[in-house]
Amino acid sequence: MTFEAILPELKAGKRAVRTGWEGTELFVELQTATTFNGDPLNPYFLIKTADEAYSMWSPTDCDILATDWQLVD
Repeated sequence: MTFEAILPELKAGKRAVRTGWEGTELFVELQTATTFNGDPLNPYFLIKTADEAYSMWSPTDCDILATDWQLVD
C-alpha cells in the first residue's frame, strides 16, 4: 500500500509497518486527542521499536513515496 492509502487507516487507530524496514521498527501509530498540562497537543506519530520503546516518528520522503506499507495487528 502507499502512504496515502495507509494514512486513513492510521487516523482510524490502526497500526502500520513498511515491509522494507530492517525489522528494528515494529509499527507506527498516530496519537490524537492528547493533552499536556491541560493544553491540547497536535496529533503525532509514534513508532514502537524492537526494544519495546516508543519514540516520536516523522515519515521521510522515502516513507511517503513507498509502496510497501501494510497494516499490522
